[in-house]
Amino acid sequence: MSGRHACAGRRFLPLLSLLVGLGAAQMAAADTIHAVGVENEYANVISQIGGKYVEVSAIESNPNTDPHTFEASPAVARQIAAAQLVVRNGVGYDSWAKKILAADPNAKRQVIVVQDLLHLPDSTKNPHLWYKPETMPAVVKAVAASLSKLDPAHAGFFKANVQKFDASLKPWYAAIASFKAQYPHTPVAVTEPVADYMLQAAGCDLKTPWNLQAAIMNGTDPAPQDVSIQNQLFKNHQVKVFLYNQQVTDSLTASFLNNAKAAHIPVVGVYETMPTGYTYQSWMLAEVNALRAAVEQGTSTTVLK
Repeated sequence: MSGRHACAGRRFLPLLSLLVGLGAAQMAAADTIHAVGVENEYANVISQIGGKYVEVSAIESNPNTDPHTFEASPAVARQIAAAQLVVRNGVGYDSWAKKILAADPNAKRQVIVVQDLLHLPDSTKNPHLWYKPETMPAVVKAVAASLSKLDPAHAGFFKANVQKFDASLKPWYAAIASFKAQYPHTPVAVTEPVADYMLQAAGCDLKTPWNLQAAIMNGTDPAPQDVSIQNQLFKNHQVKVFLYNQQVTDSLTASFLNNAKAAHIPVVGVYETMPTGYTYQSWMLAEVNALRAAVEQGTSTTVLK
């Protein structure tokens, strides 16, 4: 999470200089759109579309914590309330942000809910929408439209960046299509549905029971029979890869990892929050490349490089 606060020291300045300084600061503030991406992958995308005309903050940005357990502080609430543009996921993933926005309504604030862009019902089981190949093209189009309302003078700039962004997704789409063509119906096991949308797009056959995935995602105790099914997948070599959310590990995840390794099944640690040093595009491509390396070479990737 990042925020910028300018502090001016109290100094004895000529009145004219002080007024000029204040006028310049106000002009700079007016020229910059303040935006918040509740999840850092959305913040990254806003930044790519808005460029120098947007100052973007990410709220959920720590790749070493569980986003599902995030609790907003008063500072976060003020940050979101002050934003001119907010992009949040929806599907119950960031309900706390919805409450903050509802508590401080602003008719001029642009709010983009990704769930609504994709026309998904509240009952949607898997909230990790950024792993859907069709998600970000819809998001960047909406971001450009919102930015253009806030800053009509630079609408052409925002539109051009949408085109650049869409083109930059082609390597990821090609990697997904290539994997699906070469390794159709690859059986995989997972801990929770973090990367399920991408795995399904790549033609993988998800063998882990949904109820087990949901229990781990929601922090509840899974049914013993589902745990047994998962362990049999490893023991009987019924899966080619085991993918786990490396941001959320516990004793159950550790036991699955041990069982997969004992069966010589490669493991891939996927990220729920965009890791440091990546753009959205490079992150998604790296996840597919890790999947391919596991299937082709038996290579485990627990930390993206």
